[in-house]
Amino acid sequence: MPLSQDMTSDIDPGLLDVLQHQVALFARRAEQTRLGGIGQVRNSMDRAAYLLLNRLDREGPMGVKALAAGMGIDSSTVTRQVAPLVDTGLVKRTSHPEDGRAVVLELSPRGLARLEEVRSSRRELMAQVTDGWTQDDRESFTTLLSRFNSALSARAAGQQEPGTPIS
Repeated sequence: MPLSQDMTSDIDPGLLDVLQHQVALFARRAEQTRLGGIGQVRNSMDRAAYLLLNRLDREGPMGVKALAAGMGIDSSTVTRQVAPLVDTGLVKRTSHPEDGRAVVLELSPRGLARLEEVRSSRRELMAQVTDGWTQDDRESFTTLLSRFNSALSARAAGQQEPGTPIS
């Protein structure tokens, strides 16, 4: 849904142009580095895999539908993205404890170890990239980036309330 003239009348169009350009550069650079962190190539991880493993770690075992809903993507997409994670032993498929017919996805010990390796490497990268920033700068950037991502998620979900946190 395009912004109405009223919504943009108080915002400098040049500033919006710079913002959209910086977001595009960020997206390209993030993909180029895969935000893979520091060290060997093995410390990089596909964005989809990282987000899936991270969610399973934070929220625990869950079904495909719950995982898809929490990530704001289609169940078939999750199924396709999880398949190689299961094949490589990073995610386990288990029976639901209350309904043996249902399948639950769970982070395996190997998956947790791999996720921690990538997180550590990415933390080091973030430390290096923000070297020379103050703690307040890092906190402000994190807050604003989180707010920006939440607004994008809300927009994608069709919500109209800007700033509504979505994890």
